Amino acid sequence: MAIRTVVWGENIHENTNAVVRGIYPEGMHTTIANALNTDPSISATTATLQEPEHGLSEARLAETDVLTWWGHKDHGAVSDAVVERVAKRVWEGMGLLVLHSGHFSKIFKRLMGTPCALKWREAGERERLWTINQRHPIAAGIGEHFELENEEMYGEQFSVPEPLETVFISWFQGGEVFRSGLTWRRGAGNIFYFRPGHETYPTYHDVNVQKVLINGVKWAYNPEGSLTGITDAPNVPVEKALEPIVERGPRLHQAGEAGYR
Repeated sequence: MAIRTVVWGENIHENTNAVVRGIYPEGMHTTIANALNTDPSISATTATLQEPEHGLSEARLAETDVLTWWGHKDHGAVSDAVVERVAKRVWEGMGLLVLHSGHFSKIFKRLMGTPCALKWREAGERERLWTINQRHPIAAGIGEHFELENEEMYGEQFSVPEPLETVFISWFQGGEVFRSGLTWRRGAGNIFYFRPGHETYPTYHDVNVQKVLINGVKWAYNPEGSLTGITDAPNVPVEKALEPIVERGPRLHQAGEAGYR
């Protein structure tokens, strides 16, 4: 079965900015999904902020193997209930790719537990991405480095937790550097943050960027399925202990009663 991927897009700039609309007339989410669908092992569909439940109902997420997330202008408009729903699915094993300005998205900050802040400059400068982990699956088919002629600068410090792996580091014409490809695991879910993707530049039309996204989806995919009990906290009765024990001392909860959360 193909990797069931949902490409989530905020879909605001494409409808309000002529430059962005000229580059992505069908929306960035559609461009990304079309790129992913060039690989026969991926089946990508789209969802946007404007749809009911932002296109991320419980039923749809239950059938999603990997979710990609691009947001920028209105992170605050994303429902907290949907954020918690997505976080639960990541803990259960759904993969997540967070793109560009998605570093400030509610879901990324929820899963990182840090401010996820950085330096930035919008000047259309050259970005050179260095592959510093060339044997990583996300870097498959990518050379020692590749360049994007125009991009927004992101600079360190990037206030995220220490990553599991660093795959790419970027250099910008202004001299800044940035950890542009980072991985984490949260619960049973794999997370990949990939920096390039400012909306006023044709980044998602770039063949190297598209290759990284395809690789990222394949890496984030968990073929073992959902670990649905990961958020459970069962109260194990004395009589079901693995070894015989005798209850000693007072307790707060009755047998089978749920704990405090």
